[in-house]
Amino acid sequence: MYSNDAILVTLMIRSVFHLPLRALQGFLTSLVTLMGVFIPIPCYTQICRRAKSLGQDLCRLSERDITDLVIDFTGLKVYGEGEWKVRQHGYSKRRTWRKLHLAVCPDSNEILFEMLTENNVADCDIYPEFAEASPETIERIYGDGAYDTEGCYRASSAHGIDFITPPQKNAVFNKNAPLHMQTRNNAVLEILGLGGDEEGRKLWKKLKGYHRRSLGETAMFRFKQLFGNDLKSRGHATQKAEARVKCEALNIMTRLGIPEGEWLVA
Repeated sequence: MYSNDAILVTLMIRSVFHLPLRALQGFLTSLVTLMGVFIPIPCYTQICRRAKSLGQDLCRLSERDITDLVIDFTGLKVYGEGEWKVRQHGYSKRRTWRKLHLAVCPDSNEILFEMLTENNVADCDIYPEFAEASPETIERIYGDGAYDTEGCYRASSAHGIDFITPPQKNAVFNKNAPLHMQTRNNAVLEILGLGGDEEGRKLWKKLKGYHRRSLGETAMFRFKQLFGNDLKSRGHATQKAEARVKCEALNIMTRLGIPEGEWLVA
């Protein structure tokens, strides 16, 4: 009987090398033979069955004690179709996609939480779960305008988190707002104090450090560059496992080191 950790590592290797399950079994068999070790390799059908037990629960992927968190989402294709087929015959009924929600530490670039949902799940619906599962050291969470909802502010207030997201452009001060919405009221007043126009919003974002949120998009870019923008698995349970495995593998690569850039004067 193979442990979940063994299946997790096996699926990481599959994701990194972009292997089908049958090819994965042969690859691992050849690898342990070359290494001269005797490790039983699970059958590809067993790997597929056991994968369903991974990634079903929201779990913490990094043990760092962090203070800031950036949340965002990206779309991943399912049952992908070629551009020629779409142009000639149109989209099929089975064409769909999934939403991958990530919570990223902007200091270490590690993924703290991930969740894969159907494409009809709103971004703001996932936020309370991330806030609930976040460690006590979290002080600030950054999100884009899609998270500017009462539910997100309520969850942040309940856990003592400073929620930094820009109010909608037509937002107004609400004098009858409940206590958990005072953060939004303060943001509206601050933007008005800075001019209330687009330049005022840009200055507010700069003063609040809101642009750290772009590091979440950077994590999405790294994810898609390494693993592609689609999911190989067909069932939703195995798709969740695939998403978690890829995030775990990306964290390992991030800990090994990422490039550091410097501005140079021409």
